[in-house]
Amino acid sequence: MATRAEILRELKLAPEWRLRGRADPADAVDAPAHDGAAERIAVAADDPAARSARIAGLDWDAFDADVAACTACGLCRTRNRTVPGVGDREADWLFVGEGPGAEEDARGEPFVGQAGRLLDSMLAALGMNRHDRVYIANVVKCRPPGNRTPEPGEADACRPYLERQIELIRPKLIVALGKSAASLLLRTDATIASLRGRRHLYGETPLVVTYHPAYLLRNLPDKARAWEDLLFARRVAASGAPAGPPGA
Repeated sequence: MATRAEILRELKLAPEWRLRGRADPADAVDAPAHDGAAERIAVAADDPAARSARIAGLDWDAFDADVAACTACGLCRTRNRTVPGVGDREADWLFVGEGPGAEEDARGEPFVGQAGRLLDSMLAALGMNRHDRVYIANVVKCRPPGNRTPEPGEADACRPYLERQIELIRPKLIVALGKSAASLLLRTDATIASLRGRRHLYGETPLVVTYHPAYLLRNLPDKARAWEDLLFARRVAASGAPAGPPGA
């Protein structure tokens, strides 16, 4: 009489034992090939210098995909969609905000919520819109949980992307919307009040600081000050004046 083990082997129900670490040739045939681009991104993420150098060489065709694959900080674990930026890639004005909110995270476009509608109204008052002569980006390309302020490490991880956008666009003027953008671009911890109404430089590009639209929604009296800042920004863009306080 056949034993139980012999019956199981005959029915091909017996367990198969393999040495650990030894690849099955059949598995190797069916295994998908490695994605070289994703592999390079992962390696570069471990080496900040190599990552920055790689991002500095991106063109527009590769930029959005590279942002979407980014895992350089913890925000990648909580995002729904990355939010690279939107607008005219040959823009005269570049607006830089803080980070995506819930609606932006869902749609993949910056400033599409209530703060975005306020920004659109401000642009319209200047005779501009987000698709003509204007580009809009953020300090970080993924939503911070709860819409909190980006942490320094998160902002630094995303800095190469913003720097590359500025290099590709070559705007005539940068408008920093709020403290996070001003701090990153100007490398300062100064208050918005002390930075407003002055010409600054990012490299050789004039830069003006104003309030973030989300702040204005909570502090309506400062809308008038923000409008003054935009009128000042228009004068700076028209004059091409050097950095420093007005009249310096």
